[in-house]
Amino acid sequence: MMHPHHRGIALLVSVLMALAGCGATSQAGHDGAAPADSASPGDRPPLALMTSLPLYWPQGAGIADLAAADAPAPWQRKVLERDHAIYPLDTLSPAPALSPDAPEVDPLAGLARLAVIQPRGLSPADNVALDAWVREGGRLLLVLDPALTGEYDLPLGDPRRPVDSALIPPVVARWGMAIRFDDAQEVAVRNERLGTAAFPLVLAGQVTIVDPAAGQCTLVAGGAAARCAVGQGRVTLLADAAVFEHPALAGEEGEILAALLAAAFE
Repeated sequence: MMHPHHRGIALLVSVLMALAGCGATSQAGHDGAAPADSASPGDRPPLALMTSLPLYWPQGAGIADLAAADAPAPWQRKVLERDHAIYPLDTLSPAPALSPDAPEVDPLAGLARLAVIQPRGLSPADNVALDAWVREGGRLLLVLDPALTGEYDLPLGDPRRPVDSALIPPVVARWGMAIRFDDAQEVAVRNERLGTAAFPLVLAGQVTIVDPAAGQCTLVAGGAAARCAVGQGRVTLLADAAVFEHPALAGEEGEILAALLAAAFE
């Protein structure tokens, strides 16, 4: 039997096209130059990024393309780089140095902001490192979507394909939260708010607080997100990645996506 969210893809696409004015206006904005009020390179704070989505590298890009720097940047990367200097990561935990006498290489050292968006899965060491980093003052945007709605022209099992259903890392439970998903929900776009930022959701999960004593968490965005104070740091957990997948939902110039990031790291 076809999954309910796949049955509704045709409807979803029509909704997105309508929102985008048949796609032409929105896509033109993403492909064009950055707005004049974008931050200059020296003013952009560093943002580490871990994701299985084609946000930094284009979908299906091969090693030769990346090495030759011939692959065009995805529209999401252009939006992210307006206000941040992006550092892609494939691990969060310290790794041994090349020299036996050198200290471990800590990918999170010196970073204040981290976006983990639909990751492939965090190792036990990654969970420990992430928890420690947040408690020491890090600000985290953690996006875990139970049912992606984007179209990805890669077969199941291809390592380049995004994770269709998020793997919920144990650190979420450590912070006192869980994510549930109603797979019978209607395929529709709904608007919610994160702080002052309004943004769309499609087939979002539901964040629940299962242990109030584990963290100081507050549900926001109609329950599709939570904001938590964990130690000295802050976590914004979002159970939907639609705004990262669909240019029609991110705003004509990506302003909706940019506002969501700003709200997460404010």
